[in-house]
Amino acid sequence: MKDWTFKNFADDFDGHVREQLPWYDLVTEAVAFIAKNYIPQGGKVYDIGCSTGNITKKLLPTIIERKASICGIDKEKSMIDRYKESFKEKKLPVFSKVSDAQHYNYGNFDVAVVFLTAMFIPKEEQELFFFNLYQHINEGGCIIVVDKVNDSEGYVATVLKRLAMHFKLLNGADSADIIDKELRLSGVQRPVDEKDFSGKVTQFFQMGEFKGWIIENDSKR
Repeated sequence: MKDWTFKNFADDFDGHVREQLPWYDLVTEAVAFIAKNYIPQGGKVYDIGCSTGNITKKLLPTIIERKASICGIDKEKSMIDRYKESFKEKKLPVFSKVSDAQHYNYGNFDVAVVFLTAMFIPKEEQELFFFNLYQHINEGGCIIVVDKVNDSEGYVATVLKRLAMHFKLLNGADSADIIDKELRLSGVQRPVDEKDFSGKVTQFFQMGEFKGWIIENDSKR
C-alpha cells in the first residue's frame, strides 16, 4: 500500500477536502475574519500549505483594501500551478513559491496561516518550524493554525473518532476509501501538539480530531 500524497492532486483537492471535513468552509471563514484583525496597511501575509488558494481567496479583499501582500507556499507544484491560475487575471499582490513549509526562508510577517499543513511536517521538525515562524512575527501580528491533534483519552477518543467517520459518510465518502486513506496516512500524517508552540496561544476552534489556535508574540505587544 503506497503512502498518501498530494502530488498531482490539485484537480481533486477542493472537492476532497470538503467531503472529508464538513467544517472546512466554516473554519476558513473564521480564519479570514481573525486574520483581518491582524493585517495592517501594507502588511505581509503567508498562506503556508496554500494548496489551491482557498485561504488566499478569502483574504484577498482585505489584502487589496489595505495594500498588503500575500505569499502562498506549497511543496506540490501542481498546487502552486493551480494557485497561480486562480490569481492571474489581474495584477494582484499575490505571490507563490514551491517549497516545504519547514524549509522556506521566511521574512517578517503580520499574519501566517498554517491550515492543515503542520501535520504533514515530520514530527521531529514541527517544534522548530513553529519556533522559526514565531521569531518572524511583526509587532501586533499572529500565526493562525488549524490542524489535527492526537486523540483524547478514554472513551471520548472513540466517540470523536466515530464522529469524524460519521461526517465523512454523510458527505458522500465511500467507507472503503475512508479506511484506505487512513492506512495510507500511516507515518505521513503526524498530529501537532500545542506544547510545541511558542508565544501566547489561544484556542478558537475544535471539532473531533481538529483544533484551531491563534498564536501571538507576547514580547512584542
